[in-house]
Amino acid sequence: MQDMNPKDVKGEFRELTVQYFDGSKRTILVNDVEVLYPEGRLIVSRTDKDGVITHVNKSFIEMSGYSEQELVGVPHHILRHPDMPPAAFKGLWDTVHSGKRWQGYVKNLRKDGAYYWVYATVVANIRNGEVTGYTSVRRKPSRKKVQECAALYPTLF
Repeated sequence: MQDMNPKDVKGEFRELTVQYFDGSKRTILVNDVEVLYPEGRLIVSRTDKDGVITHVNKSFIEMSGYSEQELVGVPHHILRHPDMPPAAFKGLWDTVHSGKRWQGYVKNLRKDGAYYWVYATVVANIRNGEVTGYTSVRRKPSRKKVQECAALYPTLF
């Protein structure tokens, strides 16, 4: 996964180096521009067991700002916004690894440094009794819940 490119980011931004749970590092560029989730759209993606993207739909491509070629084959944490507390993702993985469905509010980082909020549902894909990967479906979040999460998440670091 490559560092973000300043040429892709509009306006002023801050540069951060983030380290992911798998030990990889990446330079990200973040601005404070929110892209609102469009009405009537679902973002769908699938990953393998390790969280590497294997499928994205058109809505995912449009909201993330990445092309399908830039998304498929890279870890899903390419979208991880630095405002998201690690505890949120630990809860997600603990839940889906136990075979249960996880739902929650997530702030995602776009290729252009902007962000968007989603209400996500993640389930394990099971074939012949074995987890083969995960499917995530995201929909438009409640603005009230987004405001609550925006206030809560900084306290969880």
